[in-house]
Amino acid sequence: MVTTITGGIGLFFIVISFIISGAFVSGDRMRANLAAESIEGRNQRNGTVLHSVLIAIPNFAVAILFYFLLN
Repeated sequence: MVTTITGGIGLFFIVISFIISGAFVSGDRMRANLAAESIEGRNQRNGTVLHSVLIAIPNFAVAILFYFLLN
């Protein structure tokens, strides 16, 4: 159960970081978003992406650790 919960939390934060970073949009849309975005907004978005990835990595590490220790 620990692996499911921590893996789910890690997956949730990775998906959030993908959505916020714009990884699921086309190149034209990304270029238009970057052109219309301020530098402060871009820095805030990149900070949010970084924080969500930094939350996801330890959760994945714990999930993998418990998966191999319990099996």
